[in-house]
Amino acid sequence: MDEIHFYRSSDKIYGCFSNLYRRSVEFEGVVYQTSEHAYQAGKARKPEVRDWVLSAPSPALVAMAAHGLYWWDIRSDWSKIKFDRMRQVLRAKFTQHEDLCKVLLATGDKRLVESATVDNAVNRLWGEVKGQGKNMLGQMLMELRTQLRQEKLAASALKPRARRSSRERLAA
Repeated sequence: MDEIHFYRSSDKIYGCFSNLYRRSVEFEGVVYQTSEHAYQAGKARKPEVRDWVLSAPSPALVAMAAHGLYWWDIRSDWSKIKFDRMRQVLRAKFTQHEDLCKVLLATGDKRLVESATVDNAVNRLWGEVKGQGKNMLGQMLMELRTQLRQEKLAASALKPRARRSSRERLAA
């Protein structure tokens, strides 16, 4: 099976699959700088902690700040809701930006893999390191790609077909 590997948001073509890719996302009525911001905004238990995390000067530092929170600053249900939140954030990102949606859909049926270089639990959860990991971000992107493809097919099937005039039918 063909694979597409991505990691850095600055990579040509597939860097947009990274949550650090600099493209705003409106989520839950708030416009966030990136999908990483939108995702991490749901992690903190208290608004002041959330605001502190989101004030980091780059998406990478937002992620670092959120990963460094003490357990008492994290929502008690975070481990139960984080994957659904990421799915919702990804849907918002790729439905709000048609150019990003086109890139995702153009990957066909290729396996999408976030390929991290640093071996740690977070990178092995969301991606793979040296071929090892759950690749949750890649899996979620592939799920979304399938859903978007099905939605586009359904929408095109609902469009009324142009009716030919009687002259056009006779000429055919």
